[in-house]
Order: sequence, then structure tokens, then C-alpha cells
Amino acid sequence: MNLQQIQQADTTYTLVRTPQGKHLVVSGDTQGFEGTSGDGGLVCPLNPYNAAELRKRLSWLKPQPLGLATSAGFGDRLGIATPGHAQAVYATGIAPIFAQQSVRENTRTRRSPQQVMDDAMWGVLESNWQAAWGADADHQKTTADLDQFIAAGYTFFTIDPGDFVDNDAETDDLETLRQKVQHLEWSVLSSDPKRLLEDYLRDWPTLNLHLDEYALLKAAAKYGKAVVHTVNMARYLLTRLAAFDLEMSVDETDIPTSFAEHFYIVSELKRLQIPVVSIAPRFVGRFEKGVDYIGDLGELDRNIAGHAAIQNFFGRTYKLSLHSGSDKFSVYPIAMRHTKGLVHLKTAGTSYLEALRILADKQPKLFREMLSFCVARYETDRKTYHVSAELERMPKNVLDDELPDLLDQFDTRQVLHVTFGSVLNTYGTVLHSTLRQYETDYHAGLKCHFDRHLQPFSTQKS
Repeated sequence: MNLQQIQQADTTYTLVRTPQGKHLVVSGDTQGFEGTSGDGGLVCPLNPYNAAELRKRLSWLKPQPLGLATSAGFGDRLGIATPGHAQAVYATGIAPIFAQQSVRENTRTRRSPQQVMDDAMWGVLESNWQAAWGADADHQKTTADLDQFIAAGYTFFTIDPGDFVDNDAETDDLETLRQKVQHLEWSVLSSDPKRLLEDYLRDWPTLNLHLDEYALLKAAAKYGKAVVHTVNMARYLLTRLAAFDLEMSVDETDIPTSFAEHFYIVSELKRLQIPVVSIAPRFVGRFEKGVDYIGDLGELDRNIAGHAAIQNFFGRTYKLSLHSGSDKFSVYPIAMRHTKGLVHLKTAGTSYLEALRILADKQPKLFREMLSFCVARYETDRKTYHVSAELERMPKNVLDDELPDLLDQFDTRQVLHVTFGSVLNTYGTVLHSTLRQYETDYHAGLKCHFDRHLQPFSTQKS
């Protein structure tokens, strides 16, 4: 069965599905590909070698920086979701990031950055997506981790300096803050404590922001080391790549990012000529995995409005990024209204959950077994996530035809979400086999699910 056929010059590239899986058939110039001769051309496995050769020939299979376009990231922990993502993003005007994975996710799924990139690329080919798309090396913490993503061709780098955020600064007294600021790495910051006060200690009437010594030093003490880490990571990237998108993310921290702190972070990055394209602050309320926003929407509205005002102050030169953005349906209209499209939505686990919905529908016995396994793993696997699901609130005595509805129940959804690594390491083979059998259903389900995510962000309204 032909999934896609592309003609370029005198060579035809056909993606086919056979009982043995998907293959690429190259007819014409086959030099550089590896495979076996067959009817219609060289039959090539979908391996890294052939992926690299195909990228040389079809430039649209290479990711690229997306800049300030309204954008959305689609994490794919299974490596088969991209066609469904492409169906959803088509005709929305939203710039997609089809390859997106963090080091933590790669460790749990036992995939490499190159595997994630290649899986997305084959999905781009299958979808015949010839517009721009990006690849996000998510939540990067060390230059050693950066190297493998650079080698694989990633174009978007999310720097996570959360380990360097000093949450204790929130309650420190003024003298303690002075001491902490005194010991920042001023050589990296190309400044000193005296100049810090000279640069920022005043009213900023456009923002209705007053920075007295306490507010300024609290911002610097809380985020100064995080800025240093981001600067070091960015400068490393600048020595390796001619063009890329850079994001700084502080969303996985304990305390919301104040407007003064947001202003301090961006001011410092711009002063140091760090080309940041998006910032992910810690908003008020709770952005938990796999469920809608938890908190006062009126307070969130005011919070996002304030952060967007800082964007405007800096000339709308970067986007606000919504992390743990999956299923935050009440948030999307607020974010789009205040940013006027200068926004990036980051999703990951929701595509995995939609895969489990297919399993619940098509293989109920297997789904029940997997769900019991997840319940046993939950207390261990939840430790690296901010979630509030409780096992005792999960529905009991559910009929087979009601199992897919469990993916809409708050506690069950979060339990399934955070145990993905354990599930894939134990049930990965059978899960992949089931999904490939029902791949069309899975992609259709993804399109339906992401239509709801993306509609508020669409720049091509009907």
C-alpha cells in the first residue's frame, strides 16, 4: 500500500506499507541508499542511514528555525504520531515542531535524539508536509546533552536553568539578598552589583513597575544564576550553530515568576545579546500534566496580561511559551488574546494518552492489565512531576465499552500520563504493534484531539 509518493528530478520516492512494516522504495537515482532490489526500485528500510540520505535530497525534510511565528510543539513518545499532528495543524497558520523530546523523556522511552528526529521526518514525508517545521531539544541542562541534539539537526533549544533558581530568595531579608547578589558570576554577566542598581533601580512607568532595591535584588538573587546558566548554554550553541531558536524555561519552579522577575530576566538576556525567541515563565495557578488549568482563571488572565505587557515593552521580540500546555483548554483563548499570537504551545504526553485511548477501545483486556500496572507504578513515577491525582478517586468496575472514557477522567488520566516510561519499557512492543494495526484510527483521533487545542491559536480563521 502506497502511503506517499514524491517525484523529484528523475527519481521517485515512495513510502509503502507492507506486512513487514513501512519501507521506502527509491526508483531512479538510488546511489547513497541501502536496501534490496525489488519490483519498482530499491526497497529501503526506514533506518538512520536512509533518513540522512533522503534529507540531503529533499530539503523540506530538514527542520528549521521558526522565529516568532505562532507555534506549537508536538511531543511524540511513540514515534508514530506525526501524521496525525500534521493533519491537525494543516491550514491553521501555526508553525509546528514535530520532533520534540527532553533528555528525561528520551531516558524513559529509551530513544535517542536521532531516533526522535528520524521518526518525525518519516512522518513529515508520509504527510507530504513541505512547509517549515521545527525540532525542539527540550529542557536542556548541560552542554554535554546539547551535543547529541546538535548532531541530530535540532533547531530549537529549550534551556532549563531550573536547578539554578533560588526559591529561598522569595523570603530572604534585604541583607541576605545583597550577599547572594554579591556572589553572582559577574564575569559572565559583564556587570557588577553597583551597575545592576544603576541600570534598573527606578520606576518603569510604561509597565507600571517600581523596582526598589528589595524587588530588584530579589529578582537577581532568585534568577541571576539561572541567567548565567542560560547565557553559558546559549554561547555554547552560538559556537556550534549559525541559526537556531532559543527558549529559556523556568516553568518547573516552585513559585510564580513575578513581573519584575520577568523584566529582569529579559533585560539581562538582551543586554548580553542572547537571541532568545521565547520565555516560559512560571504562571500563577497549576499547569499540571494532562489536565486543564487548576486555579482562578481571572487571576490567570491578569497574570498573562502582565507578562504580555512586558513582551510589548521589549518590542514583541519574543514569545510567551506555555509549558505543560496539553489539555489547557481554558487557558488558550486567554493566552492568544493577550499575546496576539506571540505564543508557543508545548504539548507532549497528550499524544501518548490518545494512543492509550485506542488501546482501551481495541484491546480492552490488555488495557486493563496496563492500567493495573500503572496504578502500581504511580507513587514512584509521580515523584518528578507536579500532579495531584489520587488513586482512590479512580473509577472502579468500569465496563469494556466505557474504558476509553477513562482517558477523560482526571485521576486516571494523570496516573496514565506520568507512568509512560514504565509502560513503554514493559508494554512497548505490544503497544506499538496494536497502534500500527490501527494507525489510521490513531491519527484520526489525534487530529480530533488537537483540533481542539489549536483552534484558539489558528492564524487563519474562517
